[in-house]
Amino acid sequence: MVGVVSYGTYIPKYRIRVEEIARIWGENAEVVKNGLGVEQKSVPGFDEDTATIAVEAGREALKRAKIDPKKIGAVFVGSESHPYAVKPTGTIVAEALGVGNDYFCADLEFACKAGTTAMQICYAMVKAGIIEFGIAIGVDTSQSRPGDPLEYTAGAGGACFIIGKDCIAEIEGTFSFASDTPDFWRREGQPYPSHGGRFTGQPAYFRHIVMATKGLLDKLGLKPSDFAYAVFHQPNGKFPMRVAKMLGFTKEQIKQGLVVPYIGNTYSGSSMIGLASVLDVAKPGERILLTSFGSGAGSDSFSFVVTDKIEDFERNPTVFEKIKSCEYIDYGMYVKLRRKIRFG
Repeated sequence: MVGVVSYGTYIPKYRIRVEEIARIWGENAEVVKNGLGVEQKSVPGFDEDTATIAVEAGREALKRAKIDPKKIGAVFVGSESHPYAVKPTGTIVAEALGVGNDYFCADLEFACKAGTTAMQICYAMVKAGIIEFGIAIGVDTSQSRPGDPLEYTAGAGGACFIIGKDCIAEIEGTFSFASDTPDFWRREGQPYPSHGGRFTGQPAYFRHIVMATKGLLDKLGLKPSDFAYAVFHQPNGKFPMRVAKMLGFTKEQIKQGLVVPYIGNTYSGSSMIGLASVLDVAKPGERILLTSFGSGAGSDSFSFVVTDKIEDFERNPTVFEKIKSCEYIDYGMYVKLRRKIRFG
């Protein structure tokens, strides 16, 4: 039995409301909120980046699991906003967590699904007996060009999952679907990404999530009603609702994991924070579906079965408690914290 032994999350305390961004650009906030299904988003502090957020999420996961950090045999950090173009984030995280020096490590990048890919690698390594525990982190401080629609949703946050045996949620199976679909990209040295507008929807997000999810269900012989919860990647509040309906899942099944209306799209952290929110309330025997999405494009789908171990697992503070603990800022502070004002 291999799966999630522990998990931790970190969400920056700062928030900016859709109304504040719309005020600056002369747009109708209600139209934006209704169109995107987002009320506000998280904003990283001036001293917060992918590495610091990953460390905080990792510390919480280790504390909850009561595991000696030196038993961690692998550290994989998935992100599209690593602080260095050349220098791993993973070694910074491992050093801060006290992992030691005997561990496998790599930074992963596959747009917003790099963190779930890290989970698959850790799962395979534990199952093969190569390591006892592996750390998989999905984290981002996502970028958005001023005035671009992405500015309403590009948030910050991350989640860490420790994969091993004797778990609180067994990985029953996993399935991936990928293709060369150029819906979203950012070249080296460019500060902000470009995207294909509506092209990011049907041929990218919806196709890959549907195919990965159906592939997993067929592989395991399961149907949507077999799951208590479902979590899909959340670029906005509307897409996961729509894809859930396409696949036969109900609003009640995705409600607990839908965090994007309150913190925005945390990219590599998006579906993983949603999974953490579900684990905050899940009960033994319940089955959870998780399907991520990364532009470029691909999806990883998982089926988790919650075990009796979760009843003795420390789950506080919960994701939604962290969401509620926040401080609102105006657009001026936002552009300062995100370094959108550049001095010569």
